[in-house]
Amino acid sequence: MPTSAAKPTVIADSSELRLIFEISQTLDESMDLRDVVGQVLKAMARLTAMRHATLTLLNRDTGELVTDASHGLTADQIHASSQKVISRVISSGRPAVVPSGSEEPIFLSRGESSRKIRKEDLHFLCVPIKLGSQAIGALSADRIFPEPTSCDEDVRMLAVIASMIAQAVRLRRRAQEERQRLLDENRRLQEQLKDRFRPSNIIGSSGAMQAVYDMIAQVSKSDATVLIRGESGVGKELVAHAIHYNSLRAERPFIKVNCAALPETVIESELFGHEKGAFTGAVAERKGRFELAEGGSIFLDEIGDFSPATQIKLLRVLQEREFERVGAATPIKADVRIIAATNRDLDALIAEDRFRQDLYYRLNVFPIHVPPLRERRSDILLLADHFVEKHSRRNHKSVRRISTPAIDMLSAYHWPGNVRELENCIERAVLLTTDEVIHGHHLPPTLQTAEASGTVVSGTLQAALDNVEREMLVEAIKSARGNMAKAARGLGISERLIGLRVAKYGIDFRRFRTTRQGRERGA
Repeated sequence: MPTSAAKPTVIADSSELRLIFEISQTLDESMDLRDVVGQVLKAMARLTAMRHATLTLLNRDTGELVTDASHGLTADQIHASSQKVISRVISSGRPAVVPSGSEEPIFLSRGESSRKIRKEDLHFLCVPIKLGSQAIGALSADRIFPEPTSCDEDVRMLAVIASMIAQAVRLRRRAQEERQRLLDENRRLQEQLKDRFRPSNIIGSSGAMQAVYDMIAQVSKSDATVLIRGESGVGKELVAHAIHYNSLRAERPFIKVNCAALPETVIESELFGHEKGAFTGAVAERKGRFELAEGGSIFLDEIGDFSPATQIKLLRVLQEREFERVGAATPIKADVRIIAATNRDLDALIAEDRFRQDLYYRLNVFPIHVPPLRERRSDILLLADHFVEKHSRRNHKSVRRISTPAIDMLSAYHWPGNVRELENCIERAVLLTTDEVIHGHHLPPTLQTAEASGTVVSGTLQAALDNVEREMLVEAIKSARGNMAKAARGLGISERLIGLRVAKYGIDFRRFRTTRQGRERGA
């Protein structure tokens, strides 16, 4: 390494601090080093006199050197001689400085003419990236020295940055090891549960969903009426599918009826059919959904939206196993299994006399509760991966992964719309991405965190409360046209208290008063 008594031209202290701060913030943005290392190298080039920069890591499995990222260089411009220096630095664990005049032609492949090299003394600096005493990679950069000087300060700066990158790699490996541990644990649990029933059309391995699978397995082979309950979007229809297609009626029809979507005037005809001429527009005999489901199953979705009149007719089907077409007097036997579903609180509807209690008892033979997505958070990533694959294939796009910040946002959200909302979010993200990765900014604003969107709330809680209180006082006094007594009544406080609050915030209530003449002009 060349040395000289001349004072080195190095980065100023403030620039060093700014560079270190910016790099630390960049490394904190993602647990995946590949997402941010390019920004680190750009920051080095922007805030220092270093030009080309590369990050090289040692592949633990193959022992090969892999250029993880570079700045200012293409793959063709990364010369083999620089790789030799990097390999030597990693092997020895010590930094190296190669001046442009050395025998190793590192700079010749980078478009540097010999004349330019002599005018601007270009050096190649390389420091190891260490975890403990083991070198796992190297950070290298080109540095221009207009006059003979020491490279010590620049090597020290590179070593500081390499240490920060090493810590990021350590965290990344720990996260990978933890993820692998969880995968191994999940695989072990799956081996233990491999003999337990799991429908092929439902995704989820959480304990809450396994309880649902067990109930599906218990009821599928019977003809018992099933009532599926759960919030909108949890997948009640998928549970109904699983019950039918794992039952003895699997080869027979499975008819779905959305009770909420059928108008009251046609619902009886839709369910039970009608005879020709039974009403205006009945120009031909028509079979209803119950007849079409003969020998199979009928799925009555949103059963809580049935009118009282329809509830009575459905009760007869459940009790007598027969029905009549509209306009006919001959009963038709119904060999149909009924699977019903609702997101309504049927107990509350019964208390309000909006749902028949006897019908509820007939439907509630075998209840199954499907948990909301917020109660089965371990299934969120499984569902997200499934929807990424599904919508990538449907939209002819290649999406390889979901970024760590986006995973954190998906996991933290409360999902009021459940699985349906999750699928819509993933479909939107698949359409928006342009680099085969779903990032946090591809997700809807409702999923954005304050940190991710740059809208972190500043100030204290008391300051925020004071702002709200002042705004409410101004609005009340304005609505009362400056009448403090009327404003106090509107806010539910005493005149004395509103007077104290007005004085505290310096509100001039007189400016809201309007003379009669002024009101007439305003009119």
